[in-house]
Amino acid sequence: MNLRNKLFTAFLGLIIIPLLVLGLFTFFVTYNSIEKKYSQQAEYSLKAISYSILNVFDEMEKVTDTGIVSSVFTTALKADDPASQDFITNAEQLNLNASQRNFRNMLYNHPAISYAFLYNMNKRSSHVPIFTKEDFGAMPFIDFQKSHFYEEVVKLNGVPKWIAPHEYPELTGKESVFTQIRLVKNMETFRKEGILVVQIKRLEFERIFRNLTLPNNLQDTSFLLVNDEGLILFDPKEHSDGQNMNAFMDRGIDYGSEYQSFKSKFDGEESVISIHKLEGYPWSLVSVTNWASLSQEVTAFAKWFIVILGLCLVTAVAFNKFFMNRITGTIAIIVRFMRRVEDGDLSARVEEKGEDELLLLSRGFNDLMDRINRLFDQIRDEQRLKTEAHMRVLQAQIKPHFLFNTLESINVLAVQNEGRKVSEMVCRLASILRISIQDREEITLEEEIKHLKSYLEIQKFRFEDVFDYEIDIPKELLSCRIMKLTLQPLVENSIQHGFEGIDYTGMLVIKAWSERGNLIVHVEDNGLGMTSQQLSLFEYMVPEEKESPQSGEGDLKLNQERRGLGLRSVADRIRIQYGDVYGLFICSSQPGGTVIHCVIPNYGGGEGQHA
Repeated sequence: MNLRNKLFTAFLGLIIIPLLVLGLFTFFVTYNSIEKKYSQQAEYSLKAISYSILNVFDEMEKVTDTGIVSSVFTTALKADDPASQDFITNAEQLNLNASQRNFRNMLYNHPAISYAFLYNMNKRSSHVPIFTKEDFGAMPFIDFQKSHFYEEVVKLNGVPKWIAPHEYPELTGKESVFTQIRLVKNMETFRKEGILVVQIKRLEFERIFRNLTLPNNLQDTSFLLVNDEGLILFDPKEHSDGQNMNAFMDRGIDYGSEYQSFKSKFDGEESVISIHKLEGYPWSLVSVTNWASLSQEVTAFAKWFIVILGLCLVTAVAFNKFFMNRITGTIAIIVRFMRRVEDGDLSARVEEKGEDELLLLSRGFNDLMDRINRLFDQIRDEQRLKTEAHMRVLQAQIKPHFLFNTLESINVLAVQNEGRKVSEMVCRLASILRISIQDREEITLEEEIKHLKSYLEIQKFRFEDVFDYEIDIPKELLSCRIMKLTLQPLVENSIQHGFEGIDYTGMLVIKAWSERGNLIVHVEDNGLGMTSQQLSLFEYMVPEEKESPQSGEGDLKLNQERRGLGLRSVADRIRIQYGDVYGLFICSSQPGGTVIHCVIPNYGGGEGQHA
């Protein structure tokens, strides 16, 4: 991974992702906190509403208590028909009328009362109306006695029994009213005289919810009054009166708990539902708040957080593209130029621009390359001088060796009075020395072959009938460049050591060809060959102590040193001049002769064929 991607990954991993995780964590914690706090707030609200509802019931119970204590209801029940009271005295009639008038006045002070009547348990009449209402007919007392409410009212023995809307429409009618039913007794004899039925308009309950002040986030809250079977008894908004809660929910509800709050689907929308049990009544007050409205602030925060996070990402990309790209781009350019330097291009320079640390970095790289170039030039000059000195030493090692052998041969011929041969050898030697003393280090292959022929002719004078030679060089290769005195040591090795002590005529074959841009000179003899130990002496860069194996025989050691001197000198000269990939490649076996390939770069001449 490059530096640019690392920086962007670090920015993403250390800033953006932690910010995202923190935001999500805060979001979910806030969501849970909202639900918990709303549950507490809803509990307080439902308790306050239930307190107001219970006050309405208590107030109405006090009104009916007053009527029972004042014997208004018992007096009314004494007559078969309250409109005609002929069987009682005028005084009693006046008292009855006054009591009923007082009770009606008291009822008028409570406009929430919709209707009131009495069932006569003595069966003198079906019922005694106290408050009339159009389009409503009371259930006959005989039918009422058959209902389970009758038994409950009698068992309560005067304690009020409340019936909510839609629970028992046969008794309360289709209008949405709350109905109080209670037993009426004679306060003197405690005899059961009748049953009072009082209906309360929903207006009183609507006033409770209308005057209820809610926070802004709870304005969409719906309040319902349901019984233990889930029947919706009262809905201030009149949207779901008479329906069952199960029709709106995707789960069942246990209405036995005093208070519970949970989140669930209501009418297809995610909502928070809180339920409070009305104390002493089989009803529960339910609040339903849409979760979207409840969490709108958190949702808005989440949206803003996403927007801010998106802006951070855009800023990160822009920062990475414009600012970090400049830093990493400059570093990448310097790295690219460093790789060019690794490949050997010491002229590589980085463009210097800007006014910050990147300029110092680029300038430092360029200054370093200038110093390296100066050092390379210095080392190159020193190496050139060292190489020239080394090559002069190598040539000095070759020339005395050859001169010694040649002069020794001329001396022998002179002693034998071979004047003509001495003259020829002197001419050949002069030709060789003429080439050797030239200032040029490289000559053409043609000149080197001419020099080689002079050398071979001298050696044939010395070793008459010992060997013969054959030279086959394509004409197109004669113009190739080669270091002078390269081939002489190769054939000298074959003559001095390969043909030593053989009982047959030795043969030297010199060929040349061009292959893959290189000039290859092939020198082959059919002499004695070399052992693997002798071949190891010619390994390149072998330490001096390995070149001369320990031996107790001084002559063998001297012979090994002399045998390797010429070939090692040529190999070292070639590698110093052309590089380590060039040099001498020797293959030899006993018996079988020796093959030497001299490989140098082809600086001139055509592509010759194997000759």
